[in-house]
Amino acid sequence: MTAQDTPAASPTKRVLAVVLFNLLVYIVIGLPNAVLTIFVHQGLGYSTTVAGITFSLQYFATFAARPSAGRLVDRIGPKPVVIGGLVTCLLSGLLIGGAGLLAATPLLSLGVLLFSRLLLGWAESWAATGVIVWNIRRAGAENTAIAISWNGICSYGGIALGAPVGAKLSMLAAPYGGLVSVGILSVALPLFGLALIGFYPAVKPLPSTSLPIPFARALRLVLPHGSALAAGSIGFGAISSFLALYYSVLHWQGAATALAVFGFTFVVIRFFFASQIAKRGGVFVAIVSLLVEALGLATLSIFQIPSAALVGAALTGAGFSLLFPALGVLAVNSAGPENRGAALGAYSIFIDLAIACSGLFLGQVIEFAGYRTMFATTAICCLVGVLISRSLGRRTA
Repeated sequence: MTAQDTPAASPTKRVLAVVLFNLLVYIVIGLPNAVLTIFVHQGLGYSTTVAGITFSLQYFATFAARPSAGRLVDRIGPKPVVIGGLVTCLLSGLLIGGAGLLAATPLLSLGVLLFSRLLLGWAESWAATGVIVWNIRRAGAENTAIAISWNGICSYGGIALGAPVGAKLSMLAAPYGGLVSVGILSVALPLFGLALIGFYPAVKPLPSTSLPIPFARALRLVLPHGSALAAGSIGFGAISSFLALYYSVLHWQGAATALAVFGFTFVVIRFFFASQIAKRGGVFVAIVSLLVEALGLATLSIFQIPSAALVGAALTGAGFSLLFPALGVLAVNSAGPENRGAALGAYSIFIDLAIACSGLFLGQVIEFAGYRTMFATTAICCLVGVLISRSLGRRTA
């Protein structure tokens, strides 16, 4: 038994001991963020729509894997599911390195890269769902907000850390061949996690006096929370999918810095203001978050200068930061303690689907109307999320 597992250990210490595995997976997710769409569009010669689909395919896979992740966590416990996520993440790293080696053969390179994105999405789903439920069990159901909040800090902190590192690695070799270096680190990080996880005690699944709820019912229970989450997640999809390409098209330097600023503000807001969810209520925090995110996206749309892009990225990260836990606490508890995995999987589907669809939809908007219209569209989506959250507040009351 580790120090973090002793009865005297604080809930935060218990959570931090396990959330490391989620951090490793999300660093791998962040590594290609500043180079992926540029590689597909400028290196392989495909359109912005194809580049957006390549990025978003990861989230389609995450979406598809959520039901199995939730069911397995409830049935066999979270630790084996996290191990499966780390193994799949390692395989994804091997493939992204292979795509870099095959850059001279665009169609084959794209195919390998697409398969890599599918595996990475699966890894994200299993690792994130497993880690959150594992931490809820370790810290206690009354500390669900702490478990979700720290999971998000490590998730987007990992992306913020991975993006600039991946950008540097991509320049180590010939143009775009540096994706091989990204692949090597993407293998090393989950390998480290697999070596470490054996020292962590597992938690058994909770006994249930009734049959697990069908996934369709879990989806209905979290529908209002998930709809508001999806409206705000489209803005995150715009930043993750197209901000680097936006910088490249305008011949600006510092795309990786902008992505890091997004992740940094996300982490800072989550770290210092997550307690506001318990004090002011999830609905209130969600509404404020969506308004701040809309302001950030509107800034990107209106002011086409590098400094404004940094401010817009920072505001978008600040607004998106508390959205998931603000509504997630209510969503996860809606199905009962023995079905938290199913509820979490169903709730998380909304962010996966929103980001996945945003790559295809927003890529089309860019081709026909430009980047300013694309950012304006995502700001409007956030305002729709405000209306949904207000409706949810009335229902809760």
